[in-house]
Amino acid sequence: MIAIVDYRAGNLTSVASALEHLGHRCEITDRPDQIRMAERVILPGVGAAGATMDNLRRLQLDRVLREDVIAAGKPFLGICIGIQILMDRSEEDDARCLGVVAGEVRRFPHAIDGRPLKVPQIGWNRVHQLRPHPIFEGVSDHSHFYFVNSYYPVPADPSVVIAAAEHGVTFCAAIGRDRLVATQFHLEKSGAAGLRVLDNFCRL
Repeated sequence: MIAIVDYRAGNLTSVASALEHLGHRCEITDRPDQIRMAERVILPGVGAAGATMDNLRRLQLDRVLREDVIAAGKPFLGICIGIQILMDRSEEDDARCLGVVAGEVRRFPHAIDGRPLKVPQIGWNRVHQLRPHPIFEGVSDHSHFYFVNSYYPVPADPSVVIAAAEHGVTFCAAIGRDRLVATQFHLEKSGAAGLRVLDNFCRL
């Protein structure tokens, strides 16, 4: 069973619907015991870093994710805010995050070379695969994925970055380390390419 972590965010049902469409059994849950017993764990959603971490701590899920899922080597997928809260801290709300991937989350600049930059980034953007990874099996390089983000992760170790995109700056679009995978783009909103990545994670 795949556990979709319920920390009172949006988009959870969209991810569940995508998984069910692919034929993977899943459950939206905020119960630590169910998350510990799950074969795989997905943390999707939209929202601010501070509120996300507050909810995870209130539900006592921050430690479960950090120690019982990621440190224990259980396959984990973060989507959108789910990649950002893996870092040490975020400029958004000056939030202290899970700290399982060294690095920080930065806001897109207001302007590039004197020209205003539209923030948040909303819509389709090309994703460049920086190195082979099983989640991109069958997905063409430079495929389009759907983004909604004002902030982006900056891992301290560039080797964990498996894909990048451009929005005023080149930024990390996906990370992969051991059984931990996370994307800044929304897999559940990214058509066939997004479903293929989601299916690949479920078959790792």
